[in-house]
Amino acid sequence: MLYTVSLKDNRSFRRLYSSGKSAVSPYMAIYVKKNRLGTNRLGMTVSKKIGCAVVRNRTRRRLKEIYRTHEAAFRSGYDIVVVARSRAVGADFALLTKNFLGCAGKLELLKKGL
Repeated sequence: MLYTVSLKDNRSFRRLYSSGKSAVSPYMAIYVKKNRLGTNRLGMTVSKKIGCAVVRNRTRRRLKEIYRTHEAAFRSGYDIVVVARSRAVGADFALLTKNFLGCAGKLELLKKGL
């Protein structure tokens, strides 16, 4: 990912969960909060309830790929956490993309005119 850094520390995740804005769909929940950096920071969460490690990693990779391919359309300067739900495992990639961008649009993460 060209414009994005990975979000890894637990404190940042907890800060987003408690005080960030959120949007939900049947396939995922997205939490967002502005940061003081010039870049986005992206974090992914996939619970053990979803399945074994292979299933969780595949789901994480699919969501990361959706973000990566549409990265230029996102505004910069935000912390973003994507929480996968159990329906995301068997969902079609196009449907996941539609839901991801829909949630991002609700949170006003997408640049105007795109």
